[in-house]
Amino acid sequence: MLKNHIVFDPFSDWRFNFKKASGAYLWTVEGKKLIDFTSGWNVTNLGWNHPEITEAIIKQLEKTTYAPAWTICEIQEEYARALTDSLPPGLTAIERATGGTEANEEALKTARAYTGRNKIISFKDTYHGQSFATIAVGFPEYMESIAPFMEGIIRMEFPTTSGTNLDPETILRNFAITLEKILEKEDVAALITEPRIITGWGSTYTAPEGYLRVVRKLTKKYGTLLILDEVGTGFSRCGKLYGMELENITPDIVTLAKGMSNGAAPIGAMITTEEIAKKTLDKTNPFSTFGWTPVACAAALKTLQIHQRDKVWIKAEKDGEYLINTLKKELGSHPRIREIRGIGMEIGIEFLNEGRTNPDREYARKVVDTAYKKGLHLTLGDGGNIQIMPPLTIEREVLDKGIDILIDSIKHVN
Repeated sequence: MLKNHIVFDPFSDWRFNFKKASGAYLWTVEGKKLIDFTSGWNVTNLGWNHPEITEAIIKQLEKTTYAPAWTICEIQEEYARALTDSLPPGLTAIERATGGTEANEEALKTARAYTGRNKIISFKDTYHGQSFATIAVGFPEYMESIAPFMEGIIRMEFPTTSGTNLDPETILRNFAITLEKILEKEDVAALITEPRIITGWGSTYTAPEGYLRVVRKLTKKYGTLLILDEVGTGFSRCGKLYGMELENITPDIVTLAKGMSNGAAPIGAMITTEEIAKKTLDKTNPFSTFGWTPVACAAALKTLQIHQRDKVWIKAEKDGEYLINTLKKELGSHPRIREIRGIGMEIGIEFLNEGRTNPDREYARKVVDTAYKKGLHLTLGDGGNIQIMPPLTIEREVLDKGIDILIDSIKHVN
């Protein structure tokens, strides 16, 4: 039953109407104060309503709020330079977008146009957006009623370390063998993946260290482009400014959104090389009416500057290690927990049913509901997984309070 006229995300359903937010806290319309462990799903990485970002928006509002797509204004150019300077050398050409779906759509179009191939490799139970193309590369089995989807998609099993007795080296070796058999036909335009962890569909499955190096080596060998979807992993979330830095690889295309403006304005980007851009620009028509409005660019520029100035990724790495170690120490023997996993401040707790045979979504939902009553805001992920994504600027005292509520909620749910 709908709570009002707005249709809600099926991941977490309707939880509450919230009135305001600041830092690591949310307040409901009834005045209930909640510690936030979601960051709006990796959006408000710098905390809710960061005052410096608000100030940057206000300053830009006094100049102009919109620029036509056939023009470039000063703040857009300044942000473009700052963004490309923050990325590995070679990633210098930006296609403007309003969010992750649009950025990933442009990436897929660009890969096909550049290579002349039509096949795309992706991974099952991942999420890259809401268009027909980006749904196709992620999870069409959940949405069969709107088929047919874009053709030419090869969906592989993500080489996760979860749910297997195999060692990481064997997992990577088997994955590399399977991937090379597909790529050696030289008919795959691109492989699209998140950097070592699935954030988008809420499983937080992680791949062994070396995963990015394997896909980069094999895609280069067979002329396939590597698209890194950094919509969820970018902007310090995984202990590096960008997830690609986890293994120091450079993709052919990277997509960004979510934490790009810290939630202050819709913005996304597809970034590639000058060579790829020049050869595809007249074939893909990368037009976005509201991509990179001056207000969004002002917010995004200030967001990037804060990440770089404060080296937010260092705190994220330390806090993530502290968080996951605390959870494992307190909950490692819990009979309903299958695994606690993650990278940086992107951590999942997966629950199983009493027989420990299947993910238990209803149990996870009870944990979310119990934590809410105690003052902690959580959201459900995939299956029986709760994805823990606190703002990266959260104070340790507040983080500890949230952890205590989370642990207590899990221990007292039947």
